[in-house]
Amino acid sequence: MIDYVGTVYRPPSEAHSLILQATIGCSHNRCTFCGMYRDRSFRARKLDDLKGEIAWAAARDPGVRRVFLADGDALVARAAYLEAILVELRGAFPGLQRVSCYASPQALQVRTVEAMVRLRELGLTLYYLGIESGHDQVLADLDKGVDGEEMVQVANKATAAGVKLSTMILLGAGGRDLSAAHAVASAEVVNAIQPRYLSTLAMIPVPGTPLFDAVARGEYQELEPLELAAELRTFIAGLELTGTIFRSNHASNYLALAGTLPKDKGRLLAQLDAALGDPDRAPFRPEWLRGL
Repeated sequence: MIDYVGTVYRPPSEAHSLILQATIGCSHNRCTFCGMYRDRSFRARKLDDLKGEIAWAAARDPGVRRVFLADGDALVARAAYLEAILVELRGAFPGLQRVSCYASPQALQVRTVEAMVRLRELGLTLYYLGIESGHDQVLADLDKGVDGEEMVQVANKATAAGVKLSTMILLGAGGRDLSAAHAVASAEVVNAIQPRYLSTLAMIPVPGTPLFDAVARGEYQELEPLELAAELRTFIAGLELTGTIFRSNHASNYLALAGTLPKDKGRLLAQLDAALGDPDRAPFRPEWLRGL
């Protein structure tokens, strides 16, 4: 059987994937807004345990096509360890199409392009990268460990290796004071990265995190739905992308939008303008339906 340690988190698009917990926790684990891995120390699991779980899963569903390597920072594990997992997966699932994982900026800093090429050739073809913001002060407040320029540099290493990036921007990350600047700078960073996928999530303070404590002290002001919509409009207006699939359908968002950029940029902006112009008729998600 598959033995998960703690709560297992995965991107919404990996809902139907086999989740394999290659590592436990997150090697960075300092982001002020994130409470996902604060209850565990980062470590790689034993390879023999993973091989047993892969064999168990293959016996029950040999048609698995997608695998997500959890937890929060699997890419930082030793390259030889990841290669062994990928070889095992390829042998167990003949129809395997894609293996993906979260990739922290720190993991991308230490991983060479050559190593990422090798991992891609073995099937690890998609990284989920939480950019969160392109604004240096916001990134510092979030304790991401990199500034905007460094975020672009590490992301472009993955692109140079032929790996697709699914990137996330955190609406409201700058609070009320830095909302517009956060939106503009985030668009600039995304433009420099040109990711294959782009999504926006809305900030929700989580109990037990430094951000939650900052809200309680009055040091961070959460944005209202209309303010988040205005921030999203500024962000999308600043995007100059050549072929990116965009989604804001995560449960944290008040407005669910979808399109391909640049083709649908005008439509997305028109939808936001309509919501901002007539909030009472806008399809804002009720508060009780929002979640992390």
